[in-house]
Parts: sequence; C-alpha cells; structure tokens
Amino acid sequence: MTDPRWWSRAVFYQLYPRSFADSDGDGVGDLDGVTAHLDHLRALGVDALWLNPVMVSPMVDHGYDVADPRDVDPLFGGMAALDRLIAAADAAGIKVTMDLVPNHTSSAHPWFRAALTSPPGSPERDRYLFRDGRGPDGVLPPNNWTSVFGGPAWTRVIEPDGRPGQWYLHLFDAAQPDLNWDNPEIAADLERTLRFWLDRGVAGFRIDVAHGMAKPADLPDMADPDGTMLATRADDPRFNNDGVHAIHRGIRTVLDDYPDAATVGEVWVFDNEDFAKYLRPDELHLGFNFRLVRADFTATAVREAIENSLAAAALADSPPTWTLSNHDVEREVTRYGDGVQGLSRARAMALVMLALPGAVFVYNGEELGLPNVELPDDVLQDPVWERSGHTERGRDGCRVPLPWSGDRAPYGFSATAHTWLPMPDGWGPLTVAAQTDEPDSTLSLFRRAIELRRGRTVLGRSVRWLPTAPELLAFRCEDGLVCLLNAGSTAVDVPAGRVVLASGPLPNGQIPPDTALWLTYD
Repeated sequence: MTDPRWWSRAVFYQLYPRSFADSDGDGVGDLDGVTAHLDHLRALGVDALWLNPVMVSPMVDHGYDVADPRDVDPLFGGMAALDRLIAAADAAGIKVTMDLVPNHTSSAHPWFRAALTSPPGSPERDRYLFRDGRGPDGVLPPNNWTSVFGGPAWTRVIEPDGRPGQWYLHLFDAAQPDLNWDNPEIAADLERTLRFWLDRGVAGFRIDVAHGMAKPADLPDMADPDGTMLATRADDPRFNNDGVHAIHRGIRTVLDDYPDAATVGEVWVFDNEDFAKYLRPDELHLGFNFRLVRADFTATAVREAIENSLAAAALADSPPTWTLSNHDVEREVTRYGDGVQGLSRARAMALVMLALPGAVFVYNGEELGLPNVELPDDVLQDPVWERSGHTERGRDGCRVPLPWSGDRAPYGFSATAHTWLPMPDGWGPLTVAAQTDEPDSTLSLFRRAIELRRGRTVLGRSVRWLPTAPELLAFRCEDGLVCLLNAGSTAVDVPAGRVVLASGPLPNGQIPPDTALWLTYD
C-alpha cells in the first residue's frame, strides 16, 4: 500500500547553509543564497530541505551552539531571509525543515549568563547541570565523563564571589552547556520554540542528539572514559537513557497539532530494539539509521546494513531512513577510496540508496560527487581540532563550500575568493554548471535516479534478496524494480531485463566492478 504521509518516502536535501551559496559576498553562505539556487534543487527533484542550524549563535560549533532559538542569525540574513526562502520553496513544491538543538544551548544564551551570576542551588542554575566537584575543595570534575569533541565534559566556573566553584556539564564544547531536562521550564520553552517555527511554515525538524537530553540522576562514571563518539556503547551513561522518551513524547504532542509536520531524530543507537523505541507512534516520525554510512564497500557489509536498518524500522512499523553522508562524516567519495574508484563506488551506492524504500537524505555536494578536502591546519575551525589537542582534524573537510561555476575558486559560490573555508584547485569539472548538461555526470545520475524514484507508485517497506555470487548484491523492491551492485573485482554479465539506469558504463553487456544498475521486467 502507498503511505500517504509525504515524509515516509521523501528525498530530503541536507543543506549546510554556510557552504551552499553566498548572496552578499562575505564568504559565508546564507539563506538568500539558497533561495537564489532553488532551481538547482527543483531540477534535482528533492521533496524537502533540511537546514542545518540558522538560529542566532556565536558559531563556536557553527550554529549548534544556539543563543536564541527563536530568531535567525544575521549571518544568514535574519528572519526575513528565512521567510523569503520558505515562500519561494513552497512555490517550488519543496518543504523546509530545520535543525532543532534541545540537548544544550550556547554559553551566550541569556539563561546561561544568568546562571553564571547566580549562586549554587539557584533557579537559574537549575536550568543546566551544575554540580559540586570531587576531591579537596571540589578540584576534580563531578565524574569522569568525556566530551564528544574530546577532553573532559565538565568545566569549572568562577563564582560571583571570585572563588572557583561548581562545574557544569557539556557533552560537546564548553560553549555548549547541557540543559537540565528534569526542569519543567526546559520543556515549556522548547514548546514555544516548536510552535514559533511551525507557525511560520516550517514543515518539521531534524532533532540533534535525539538520544541525549535525559541524564541519569546520579551521573555515574563511564566504564570507558576514552569513548568520545556519539555511536555509544550500550552501557554509556551519557546517552540513550529511558527518560529521553518522555521528552520525545512531549515534542510529538506539539507536532500532532501540525499534522503535516514531521520529526527525524539523530539517533546513534545500534541495538534494534532500543532504536525502535524512538519510533513508537507517540515519539519520532523518523529516525536516522547510520548503518549504511558505516558500512564498508562490500556486498556483505552493504546487505547487512540494509537488512539491519529495515529490521529496526519494522520493529516500530516506521519507514526506514537512508543516508550515505552528512556534515559530521567523511564524504563517501573519499571514504570509498577517493579518486576514480571512490567516485565510481559513491555513484553505485547512490543507486543502491535511492532504490530502497523509505526516506532518503542527500547531503549537499553529494550530488556533485565532491570528495573530502585536505585543509591546512591554520584554517581548521571545527572545535574537535582544538579540544582533541590537534590530534583529530574534525569535520571541516566535508563542509567546504559548493562549486557552482567556473574553473577556479570560489567557483561562483561567492563574490570573494576568501570563503569561510578555502576551496581547492581542480574543482572546475565538479561544478553544477559543468555537470548540468553532461549526461554522464554525477549530477545527471542523481537527477535521473530521483526522477525515477518519484515516479514509482509503491516503494513499500521491504526488499526481497535475490541469489547472486558472493561479491554481488541484488534485491527486488515491492514495485518490481531490481537493483544490482557489483562490489567485486571482475565484470559480470548484465542479467536479463530492461536496464533503466546504471551508475556507469556497461561495456560489452557487462557490469564492471564498483557499478550498480536498476532493472525492470515489463
């Protein structure tokens, strides 16, 4: 049966605003830049945009440190620019969803500033997780928790009387203090934020760190204090605590007043039953499943990732979600080997992903076949670089601005060559302009694959695996489409059927290594 909910099979385009298009020449992308390039997104065929954070922020973590959750930062053009984008996108048939950051605020948020000037035990401090330290005079952090970005998850404050005092929790940067979700004021404020944006025409939210927020009351030590990844162990007390589900039920209560809106959670939880809890009918509409992102380019690994994702979604009777990259992970071209091989594999995996049932998320630049960029040390901006003591380079390499036209930086992204992250030489063939009329380009492949996907009447919720050689992967979708991936090292014959799309050439009627195709049987 066809699921009538738009988000159940939508192609979302994850848009990193500061890297998409710059309309005012300051070297940083903005919302008017997005509006000016909606023709690209319409031609690509996407159903919805997911905007990474555009709220008012000091930009320590590029918007994930929110100082005012109900306003748009002037860097991106202010509220008027968002209103223009929503109106123009609506006219183009594209919905706009936004990032929501409920786990923490910026240290520049008025609440946190008030907490710093208030005494221990005050209502102002109760909005956050302030605790006394351990050891003589409280010189040690309250527990051994580590920050996802590296280093301790606690920072000590200087009290109003000038003496060292309590510590506050920050699972990310010190400029991102965690909120105390046991305080009912937090939920009440979030409801105001949700309704503010939904009333302006936003179609939903991607919820940052959706498995976080709730913390155990006793804040027990971590068994593995070296663990700094969001992909948590089952016994990691920082994440996936039972109390988080009451928070999501509260969010869903608000969303139910806006029946066409949806939420998708960033859920770094890998036990299927735990993952499914987030997708119960009164919680999230969708949950990001990152197994395909983490899968190696082998037939076995890709099949296991697909099977696991389908099984986890089925436990909750929810549409599955698929993505190959985002603003937090290395781009798939580089992840799969870089160069010609990396690009061929990324194109093949795009066809695998776009054949699957459920919702799909395409990260900006993925449709151009962009690789990660090796950036010099002195331009790195991700807080991971500093907090790790310059041992982890962070995520800047997948956030370099998009190339639109021309043969040299800034490739039409901006009027200035001094873009917020430098753009590399050699990207001329990867620009939107260079790929638009090239039938064999990566952009043309994405456009055609999404067009065919939109035309499929039934995507369903499952696939049927077909027998193949060990290095091949083949599945039949509920509408009869067959996807075949050659993840091996030798070419194989194209099977019977009508080839409707292939990720690369099929010389002599064979599928080369690192190639995928779609077949139908009329």
